[in-house]
Amino acid sequence: MVTATNTGLSEAAEVKAPHGVGLAQLILGIGGLFMGTGEFAAMGLLPDFARSVHVSIPDAGHLISAYALGVVIGSPLVAIATARMDRRRLLILLGLMIFVGNIATAFAPTFGTLSIARFLAGLPHGAYYGTASIMAAAMVPQRQRAQAIGRVMLGLALANVIGVPLTTFIGQHFGWRAAFAGIGAGGALLALLIPFTVPSLAAHKDASPTRELSAFRNVQVWLTLATAAVGFAGMFAVYTYITPTLIQVSGIALGRVPLFLGLLGLGMVVGNIIGGWLTDKAQSLTIAGVQLWNLAFFCLFAVAAYSVIGVAIVLFFIGIGFAAVPALQARLMDVAPHAQSLAAAMNHSAFNLSNALGAWAGGLAIAYGWGFASTGYVAAAFAVVGLAFFLTALLTEHRGRHQTQGQRLKGV
Repeated sequence: MVTATNTGLSEAAEVKAPHGVGLAQLILGIGGLFMGTGEFAAMGLLPDFARSVHVSIPDAGHLISAYALGVVIGSPLVAIATARMDRRRLLILLGLMIFVGNIATAFAPTFGTLSIARFLAGLPHGAYYGTASIMAAAMVPQRQRAQAIGRVMLGLALANVIGVPLTTFIGQHFGWRAAFAGIGAGGALLALLIPFTVPSLAAHKDASPTRELSAFRNVQVWLTLATAAVGFAGMFAVYTYITPTLIQVSGIALGRVPLFLGLLGLGMVVGNIIGGWLTDKAQSLTIAGVQLWNLAFFCLFAVAAYSVIGVAIVLFFIGIGFAAVPALQARLMDVAPHAQSLAAAMNHSAFNLSNALGAWAGGLAIAYGWGFASTGYVAAAFAVVGLAFFLTALLTEHRGRHQTQGQRLKGV
């Protein structure tokens, strides 16, 4: 049974999916797959973008930034603007936004219009994962909530294993526009399937933009977002430069690089599943433990990068660090019970900031002549800072709880 306390949204005693929880979560996860593929596919098809709109590859890189900007801006705006909307209707709307953004990408004739299209495609990103996580959690008992969130996030992890290789193949054989048209069609399919598979979940009776904005007054929200933005930047410091690292440091042929990227993606899938299970058992220990895990394997990456076998093993274990994603998503929903939509969506703004931060810091280390393998040490430093933010969150949370108990005792 899921109560209003569990969901923070609905006063219904129980939320039942029309055709079972399994099918509903599958559809939500597939939506995450389409969304994640739309984000990551652009990285693999960047040279094709550049040739098509007649710009250099570095200039085409601004298209990645345009999407990230859409995520950062869209996450809070969509959550605030739709605060009173039924969650199922919102998911349908977000599916249509996925369709519009990616179809616009497929038909954009110039660099300027393509930049706008990529910005539009990023707008529903955070709101989709946030809303889908809330919906998934509302359909299961409290003790299984993080695992349900993990099944939604599994779509994001699988985007690296299934979605990106598939769209890269389509792009190479039929053109990058066909690849994004396919992603757009996936958004339309999602909008069609949600009404028949996902239950209605009314917004809380007191829901309002002001109520959602209250999340920004919560120090625990900011500290958790900082944990995500900084702690996860390490993975992007490594991931952004993984192809030249594998080729120039590990001595791997270009044609074999996708196999090693697949190991990283497989690790993300495993980590996502494990992370959801562990979070339901011990949320705080999971988040802290993953930061320590990342610290160890990022340091090992800097050494293992010189070995083909070593780098293959370490990349898989680095991918397992994705276990922090469902854990952080669940924590944000806990620390902002009256503004779950905004808090959950902002998690993905934080991850996009971590993308930019990690890529910048990793590039800086390489530019200073420390070598591609040095991104492992850069990543390890981010893991240390991310852990520090989270320990600060736990300390302030403990102090706040202690002060509250003391005030209650005095009142007695």
